[in-house]
Amino acid sequence: MTTTYLEKSHSKLWLAAIKPPMYSVAVIPITVGTAVAFAQTSICNNLIFFTFLGSAILIIGWLNLSNDVFDSQTGIDKNKAHSVVNLTGNKTLVFWMSNLCLGLGILGIGAIAYWQQDLTILGIIALCCFLGYTYQGPPFRLGYQGLGEIICFLTFGPLAIAAAYYSQTQTFSGMNIAASVAIGITTSIILFCSHFHQVEDDLAAGKISPIVRLGTAKGAIVLTWATGSVFALTTICVILGYFPLATLLIFASLPAAWQLIRHVKQHHNQPEKVSNCKFIAVKLHFWSGLLFALGFVLPKIWV
Repeated sequence: MTTTYLEKSHSKLWLAAIKPPMYSVAVIPITVGTAVAFAQTSICNNLIFFTFLGSAILIIGWLNLSNDVFDSQTGIDKNKAHSVVNLTGNKTLVFWMSNLCLGLGILGIGAIAYWQQDLTILGIIALCCFLGYTYQGPPFRLGYQGLGEIICFLTFGPLAIAAAYYSQTQTFSGMNIAASVAIGITTSIILFCSHFHQVEDDLAAGKISPIVRLGTAKGAIVLTWATGSVFALTTICVILGYFPLATLLIFASLPAAWQLIRHVKQHHNQPEKVSNCKFIAVKLHFWSGLLFALGFVLPKIWV
């Protein structure tokens, strides 16, 4: 019975280490960028879409694994039982696993560039990977300076969605840029929420996260405004005619937004209770992004 319990506990740690829900940060930008392309051009190359999706998931795998390696070097993850490095006890293995994921991901993007005879998408994704590396990777470690949310916004918002749009159309679009802002914000909210429960560990490792700078109470207020801005931006863009009316489907994700805001407001200074808020943020990101994408696609299907 004890063995079974330990096995289940170990399995939960591995599940937490692999972070399946976090891969929505790969799925949503590619889906939204493709949806906007379809809305504007009626073009959707399924081979390119699924190749891009698989590549993005592999690149996120690289990001997660390499961040575990880099965090193990600073000691910030010494109390993190679900770190892949801590679970395996083999930093070198995790490092090369991360590089394999990156290599395969870039190979997929390279295939798209070859099919299109255009290196633009490869350049955009290379920039995304570089920014992703600067978050935790030496000598940059910009996440330790509180710049992670900005990197996250740029990488998973304007750059990733521009790449997804370009992969379908080989052009860029103002509508796509506007759409990328909303997704960039919800992605950054996930990272922002991950700091609430680890203020002490961040301080000990010299990491000046936004929550360390603001404090948890002000952080909860910032979170409220950031979450609300996504819905406000969508509404304004619909009124101005930038987005189809159907993108207001994003408001169906309001329950997740309210759950996140209320949970953090109530427990912002209680690490054990607030630690799961990043998963609520992932839920908000996924459902708001999926509904948002549907808002671009549905009008074309209905016509």
